Amino acid sequence: MKKAGILNRHLAGALAELGHGDGVLVCDAGMPVPDGPRLVDLAFRAGVPAFAEVLEGLLAELVVEGATAATEVREANREASELLAGHFPSLELVSHERLKELSAGARLIVRTGEARPYANVLLRCGVFF
Repeated sequence: MKKAGILNRHLAGALAELGHGDGVLVCDAGMPVPDGPRLVDLAFRAGVPAFAEVLEGLLAELVVEGATAATEVREANREASELLAGHFPSLELVSHERLKELSAGARLIVRTGEARPYANVLLRCGVFF
């Protein structure tokens, strides 16, 4: 068993398979999950695990060169908006409908137990060198 880092074997394996430019959607429990991308569903119950916890864990494991979120997060979920702005100064904002369209092209979707709206972000993987 791993001593540190992400212990969920499905998530650890999926992260190891990602390459430069691959998309990873980190989403709340209410985000529609499209057919196609690999899904790792971490949702246990409403709010568990929280979007912030999952995002922090993923950012410790991934190199991210860009991120996209829904414009609606600024008004509907101030906490998620501030979290995303703090991590991604160049955060791209699109409509929620557009984010759902873009999520179909993600390689991996990580579903959290977050129960607040618009706690979603599409990460674009970078390289470590």
